[in-house]
Amino acid sequence: MKSHKLLLFLLLVTFASAGFAQSSSQLKRKKEALQREIELLQKNLDKASQSKKLTLSEIHALSAKIGLMQNKITVINSEIKNLDSEIHENTNTVHSLQGQLSQLKEEYAAMIRFAQRNRNSYDKMMFIFAARDFNQAYKRIKYLQEFGQYRKKQADYIQGTEKNLNYKIVVLDKSLKAKNDLLREQENERTKLAKNKSEQANVLNQFSKQEKQYSHDIAKGKKQQAAIDREIRNAIAREIAIARKKAEDEARAAAAKARADNKPAPVERAKTTTNYLTSTPEAAKLSAGFENNRGRLPWPVAQGSITEGFGRHTEGEAGYTNDGVNILTSDGASVRAVFGGEVLFVRVIQGIYVVAIRHGDYFTIYQNLRSSSVSKGEKVETRQSIGTVATTSDGPLLHFEIMRGQSKLNPEAWIAK
Repeated sequence: MKSHKLLLFLLLVTFASAGFAQSSSQLKRKKEALQREIELLQKNLDKASQSKKLTLSEIHALSAKIGLMQNKITVINSEIKNLDSEIHENTNTVHSLQGQLSQLKEEYAAMIRFAQRNRNSYDKMMFIFAARDFNQAYKRIKYLQEFGQYRKKQADYIQGTEKNLNYKIVVLDKSLKAKNDLLREQENERTKLAKNKSEQANVLNQFSKQEKQYSHDIAKGKKQQAAIDREIRNAIAREIAIARKKAEDEARAAAAKARADNKPAPVERAKTTTNYLTSTPEAAKLSAGFENNRGRLPWPVAQGSITEGFGRHTEGEAGYTNDGVNILTSDGASVRAVFGGEVLFVRVIQGIYVVAIRHGDYFTIYQNLRSSSVSKGEKVETRQSIGTVATTSDGPLLHFEIMRGQSKLNPEAWIAK
């Protein structure tokens, strides 16, 4: 029974260690992903710093980098907490194994002393022949056999426990070393974060001194974005108008057929924009597929970091609203469709390509492309390349939007975390 308890205890320890390892592995992958984003942002910031003029994009990239560094420190804290739990668990395991080993050795020593006292073959024979009947003699023979086997098992258990104890001590030493490494890494990251926060303070001070110039740049950007938004709204409005006309023609045809057949005309329910845009089975399937992938859509670039989020921003005199997200990526990065659909339009506005793709009653818009590899009406698949990102004074920055009908949606709620 004691051996079974020991085995059960060792299994529980093994499963607990596996759980720690899995959690630690996930944290390590998350930390590495954050570091890749930080390095990408730093690479672009280094390029931007070569220009004498500070851009709004540079300010956003620095803020995004600081946010990522804070997230990395949080992950390191989680790793340390995880290691503390593992160290505590392994320390308890080592103490428990030491106690188990001591008990096993005591029991084994008692068996050896008993065997020494009864090592004479004559004594064993007398023990068997002293039985009162054949049945008891047989049981005594079995007892002697099982006692020998049990003694051998106990020796094996002692060896196994010693081996596991030594292994746990090695694991404990590694965990302590890993914790010390993480504490040093944490301190380094905090030093870097303080330096970047100081840099951010200087940049914001510079921004406040040149706010009029930045307000002019923002106004210029808003004017360009307004032109693009008009194109998008007009294109979507045309799609809705086409779908509405088709639905009305079908309704009139159905009513005419009903009159010809002397039947009452079918009752038409009031339709919304969504009803018109998903009137065909293909459009309805695309729309449902897009909606079902909320939070799981792939990023429109293979590697990048969101430097400016969706919604209202306070920079400049009047501030401005971002109807999508700005993703800073690498030079010449391929821009990919986040879901299958049909290209609504490809436009060139002030030398920059804009691509819009329809997914039923959903639309995705990709702005600031240097080139486009698709054309209007073309069917595209998920992750298919539709062009390459343009590198401007703001760096290789992709502006990405998601709409449902004429409503703007926050892309961060739709793409994978």
